[in-house]
Amino acid sequence: MNDVLLRSLTPSVLGILVRRGADFAAAEDAVQDALVEAVRAWPAAPPRDPKGWLVTVAWRRFLDATRADAARRRREDRVEEEPAPGPAPAADDTLQLYFLCAHPSLTPSSAVALTLRAVGGLTTRQIAQAYLVPEATMAQRISRAKRTVSGVRFDQPGDVATVLRVLYLVFNEGYSGDVDLAAEAIRLTRQLAASIDHPEVAGLLALMLLHQARRTARTAPDGSLVPLAEQDRGRWDTRAITEGVEILQAALARDRLGEFQAQAAIAALHADAPTAEETDWVQIVEWYDELARLTDSPVVRLNRAVAVGEADGPRAGLAALAALDASLPRYTAVAAYLHECDGDLATAARLYAEAARKAPNLAERDHLTRRAARLNARGSR
Repeated sequence: MNDVLLRSLTPSVLGILVRRGADFAAAEDAVQDALVEAVRAWPAAPPRDPKGWLVTVAWRRFLDATRADAARRRREDRVEEEPAPGPAPAADDTLQLYFLCAHPSLTPSSAVALTLRAVGGLTTRQIAQAYLVPEATMAQRISRAKRTVSGVRFDQPGDVATVLRVLYLVFNEGYSGDVDLAAEAIRLTRQLAASIDHPEVAGLLALMLLHQARRTARTAPDGSLVPLAEQDRGRWDTRAITEGVEILQAALARDRLGEFQAQAAIAALHADAPTAEETDWVQIVEWYDELARLTDSPVVRLNRAVAVGEADGPRAGLAALAALDASLPRYTAVAAYLHECDGDLATAARLYAEAARKAPNLAERDHLTRRAARLNARGSR
């Protein structure tokens, strides 16, 4: 059974049902039923036209559900009868489904869940496991999201920027349960790139590939975090880096700079450095300046302070940091790092310990606690 094939066909099959007159929620349920049936039937009798098979089975499931529901009889009268079996239509509604699942009326968490189910073809159980929530909770979230978008016209134009933010949220969830969400986000972004010629889609794909290339080097065998400067660059995926850089260069050549292209350019500069010491921090600061201009994000300015500290010295970095709100996430950890670079080990140790207490997850907390302990040990000698 080719799970990747099934998931890749999901959006086009769903789009066909919606085009035929099914509302989004009912169509999505029918497609999920068809996917379950495919998992059962295909190993013994693989179809010659997988997409056509899924369309036929999903449409039958939709009609059965419609006829069984007395409250929907009026809609049943408007639904066309079952088409004769045959090749599935060539039209691809994938892009419209991305827009629908990233509808501005949805919360980010609901948009992510609906995208993974309707476009990604994942089951509710898989999505629940990935987000470490009960399956019933995820089922309710997806059901509410489907009801929210059911009345939205399928041919309305969507916002590419919203779709990209949703995909980036998926990517940043990483890996948990039996679903690798980072890999799934890359697959979905490749699919989106095949549906729309947009430099920011390419920029996001490049960014994902460049970050994913460093994945195996980010943790030690004991599961502890390894900072970028200390990573074994021999473990980085050079093929993913090469592909990411090529995609980025083609996007930048179009001279329509966006935030994901700028982020990818920063990641590419890190990937290009043979050692941490050879990192071109001056260029990285310039890209952070571009990114700050594009987004006006305080988090971008926080990361820029680190880059300034590397390019112009820790005191310059601390000066850039002083202009920011101290309540920003990771502000204290950045301050600790810059004080450490400036030789003020006592202040750095105190700030690392404070940052550890604010850490959003166990791995980061342990990392910051170890840094504080290491500096305290050095200071007591």
